[in-house]
Amino acid sequence: MTQSLKGRSVVVTGGSKGIGKGIARVFALSGAKVAIIARHPDQAEAAAAEIGHGAFGVVGDVTSLASIESALAAAAARNGSIDVLCANAGIFPQARLEDMTSQQWDEVVDTNLKGTFHAVKAAVPYLKTSDQGRIVLTSSITGPITGFPGWSHYGATKAGQLGFMRTACIELAKYGITVNAVMPGNILTEGLVGLGEDYQKTMAASIPLKRLGTVEDIGYAALYFASREAGYVTGQTIIVDGGQILPESLEALA
Repeated sequence: MTQSLKGRSVVVTGGSKGIGKGIARVFALSGAKVAIIARHPDQAEAAAAEIGHGAFGVVGDVTSLASIESALAAAAARNGSIDVLCANAGIFPQARLEDMTSQQWDEVVDTNLKGTFHAVKAAVPYLKTSDQGRIVLTSSITGPITGFPGWSHYGATKAGQLGFMRTACIELAKYGITVNAVMPGNILTEGLVGLGEDYQKTMAASIPLKRLGTVEDIGYAALYFASREAGYVTGQTIIVDGGQILPESLEALA
């Protein structure tokens, strides 16, 4: 599987931190040519320097189709092509329904859901020319399966990504392009650290494997979907959550 990604051109949106940086690192270590797309050039470049292995940063904002088209053009010009799009960019500011504004809702939808559409639309012309065209979405268990107070807008976008995926994979199948999604559970990222140590301990206690996931855990799942070996897999999801969604209650873990 690793060998089938060697030399492949991979683009990771939202790749300067968190899960995106973990995905980018896994692909780079597997020999792929990785372009990290982020809104801030200093963050994109810092992530690329940290990862090494030829990774490089590109400025792009998924909320703007023109911006992400420009970013993918730059990545393709440097790498000669694009074989894999990891549509990972996402935000998750907390706001409960009674306090949430229309603007807060729109900001999350524009980045997480419309941003996925923009990234995929911009990538298709390049992926059509690849003999291993792959699209991997970063969804979540929150929304499609679970819920959490303050994340109704986030959950709606993550469920929406899966609806988008199921039609996109049909439309793009004629080009040999696959579209799949990774659904992370609680992953130890900068954002999760910001929720506090008590939250981390509580969440770890509710996971059968008794630990939070790592960004590399998500990266390896994305790597499988992008591989040659996964060429007959499309429109599918893989949950990477340490078994979090399985227990009926904490008593099941006693």
